Amino acid sequence: MKTTFKNIIFMGLAFGTLFSTSCNKYLDREPLSNITPGDYLNTEADLATYTLSQYSFPTHSGWGIGTFANDNHTDNQLTSSYATRWVPGEWKVPTNGGEYDFSNIRQLNYFFEQVLPKWKENKISGATGNIEHYIGEAYFLRAYQYFNKVQALGDFPIVKSTMQDNLGQLVDASVRQPRNVVARFILTDLDSAIMLLKSPSPNQQNRINKNAALLFKSRVALHEATWLTYHKNSALVPGTSNWPGKKSHPSFTLQIDNEIDFFLTEAMSASEQVADAVPLVSNTQDDGYNSSANPYFAMFGDMDLNKYSEVLLWRSYSTVQNVSHNVNHYLNTNGGNTGYSRGLVENFTMANGLPIYASGSGYKGDDSISTVKADRDNRLQIFMKGPRELRFTDRNNTDGSPILEGYPDITGQAEVRYVTGYALKKGLSYLNGQAEGSAGTTGSIVFRAVEAYLNYIEASYLKNKSINGKAANYWSRIRERAGVNPDFNVTIANTNMAEEAKRDLGAFSNGVVLNDKILYNIRRERRLELMAEGFRFVDLKRWRSLDQLKNNPLILEGIKVWGPMEKWFVNEAGSVLIQPNTPGKTANVSSKAESPYLRPYRINLSSNNLVLNGYKWTEAHYLSPIAFNHFSITSSDGTPQNSTLYQNPGWPIIADQGAIQ
Repeated sequence: MKTTFKNIIFMGLAFGTLFSTSCNKYLDREPLSNITPGDYLNTEADLATYTLSQYSFPTHSGWGIGTFANDNHTDNQLTSSYATRWVPGEWKVPTNGGEYDFSNIRQLNYFFEQVLPKWKENKISGATGNIEHYIGEAYFLRAYQYFNKVQALGDFPIVKSTMQDNLGQLVDASVRQPRNVVARFILTDLDSAIMLLKSPSPNQQNRINKNAALLFKSRVALHEATWLTYHKNSALVPGTSNWPGKKSHPSFTLQIDNEIDFFLTEAMSASEQVADAVPLVSNTQDDGYNSSANPYFAMFGDMDLNKYSEVLLWRSYSTVQNVSHNVNHYLNTNGGNTGYSRGLVENFTMANGLPIYASGSGYKGDDSISTVKADRDNRLQIFMKGPRELRFTDRNNTDGSPILEGYPDITGQAEVRYVTGYALKKGLSYLNGQAEGSAGTTGSIVFRAVEAYLNYIEASYLKNKSINGKAANYWSRIRERAGVNPDFNVTIANTNMAEEAKRDLGAFSNGVVLNDKILYNIRRERRLELMAEGFRFVDLKRWRSLDQLKNNPLILEGIKVWGPMEKWFVNEAGSVLIQPNTPGKTANVSSKAESPYLRPYRINLSSNNLVLNGYKWTEAHYLSPIAFNHFSITSSDGTPQNSTLYQNPGWPIIADQGAIQ
């Protein structure tokens, strides 16, 4: 613990990556490392600067497609590389570091220790409402940090103060608390945040606000409720016979059904407050050729997101402040080393609400991308690129003709490859200035209100085992905005779970296919609405949707390359497609004999391709391992076996070793 609580420099802030460029008025303040505690956190501006420095949300940065890459390495989205989480034995216990870290939590605890006494004594200068708002931000941010820990590690210590340099105190504080207890603590922090935060914030949607806190509360509560539901009776839930936490909490018991009901109720209450107050942005439901005037499409790639009520929190960028990204350069001009999976694309229903395999659906097949998109859910039409769709609205070819999307480059260098042939368009901006160079300034969404609609639907159904009127209304509004028959019962009645299970991991829980078509379609709606927004892997873990991969690995696919689309990849010398085992050549596509569909991880057939035979899983991978050094430094005699810590289920207390089950 010495390395996590000790030797942490007071307020080492990176102003170059401040969350909102609208807060540049704080940048000329004296460096906080030069200020003593007595000189600081005495004004509204001090509080605003401190909490802003603790913003660590996933947002666009650097090269690549930013947050739209966060669904890579799932069944939704592929990149040219693979993640070791899909290869049991290859994900190793770190020697040091890892997720078991308290540095950000300590920064926020320091804030509370300094600010709360001054606040109670009215010793902080500034507008009372704003002072309270920034204290509310700190409660939100601490909750956010703790939720990251729960998602990664499950059980985690609850530390509400900065620790002194005392080994005994630090070791005592390192005792992990049951995950549901930590989740309740998170909700308590969020209740404090909700009580204090304004909506909108003093800086519009560029800073945390009350609705964002309510949405996040619903996310936390739903996550814990579903984790307890689907992982019940496993070592990943506190109080079970094989729970490793018995080492620290031998008498702990959990009335799990009551706990699930508590979290579902909290999720419903918080989510409906947001969904009832915040309308969805409208969708003009174009065909995807030019969606620049479509508010639903533009919301993901505009420079000013304050105009979209559905966006509860976002990050802004400015070349003047030297804060930019390359997202649109990749999304607009190439494939960005990513691509939607065939499974995701086929999960979208037709506009009439029928799954593509249903009798009379009207599906035109997958011989080309245009037929795949025809008459489908409008989200597929506008958020997936297709050949001959418009790229720019402010620049043409030299002959005056519009610049259009070409055929997907499935064989190019990895950085720009269209990995599956099904290319992302969510987040694209049609403006030339945002499409080229390294100074993109489109906004990056952090919280979007539609999640509250989805959270309520799922939580209420799990609690009540039926779709109540409010959930039905939310669901219909999401589908209507998506250009799909708002009667979700049409989709439910025509769902064939055997078909869905072929390419959708969300069709499983506990290793078996769901037999509840309503629940499955709730999951489907979430998958489609939140595509490319970074939710997928967390959802699959909380639903326990990966057990079946232990014995039945998933091979991911893309476009039907071996069919009419094959002619897209021909030049003067002939076909550019090279299959495996072609003498004297390196393969760039998978074998035609194996499947007509592109299989990106079946191109390299060498033994060093560890996902050659598909994504596999082991139960230990639902949680991350704790690094080895944390066990030795929390032990009275330095031996890991005598540590106050316990390792997560299935992981050894040995550095550089994979899961043991």
